Amino acid sequence: MNISKKWIVAGIVILLVIFIYSSIKGTYNNMVKKDEGVKAQWGNVETAYQRRLDLIPNLVNTVKGYANFEQQTLTQVIEARAKATSVNIKPDNLNEQSLKQFQAAQGELSSALARLMVVVEQYPNLKANEQFVNLQAQLEGTENRIAVERRKFNELVQDYNSYIRQFPKNIWASLFGFEKKGYFEAEAGAEKAPKVDFTN
Repeated sequence: MNISKKWIVAGIVILLVIFIYSSIKGTYNNMVKKDEGVKAQWGNVETAYQRRLDLIPNLVNTVKGYANFEQQTLTQVIEARAKATSVNIKPDNLNEQSLKQFQAAQGELSSALARLMVVVEQYPNLKANEQFVNLQAQLEGTENRIAVERRKFNELVQDYNSYIRQFPKNIWASLFGFEKKGYFEAEAGAEKAPKVDFTN
């Protein structure tokens, strides 16, 4: 009787160990898979932003050809581009603070580009320049791609963050060093509807 009880207890302990091992292994592997998905999407986000950075020198050079074009506006674009290229995030460091720094630098560049496009409106010959029109179209397409890649990134981050915060996965996430990742946030003022004025 004692021998059979020992076997039963040993069997239960073995089954419990196998269950816990399987649970940890499955959870760990899923966390790795979701983490890698976020990192891969971050690469897509960086590629879209890099495309914009690559277009800017050609855009600036095209605009420079117009002798009386406002130099200050071009300087702001060049400086904002330099700042944006200096802010790099490693895929292992996609926390909220790093993403805010990256987004702030990219936001400054977006603002500088928007000011450039406003000034361009005063130069009908430049607006009609075929190279400028082509670059402007590429830039608009790139901005759309950036928005799409950022949205996909946020979706994957939400999936990852939700997964590692659920009990008991949060215990294993903490034990194995899986930390919450940051999101791209809406630009300041994005919650306000733009003013449309047809009186001009």
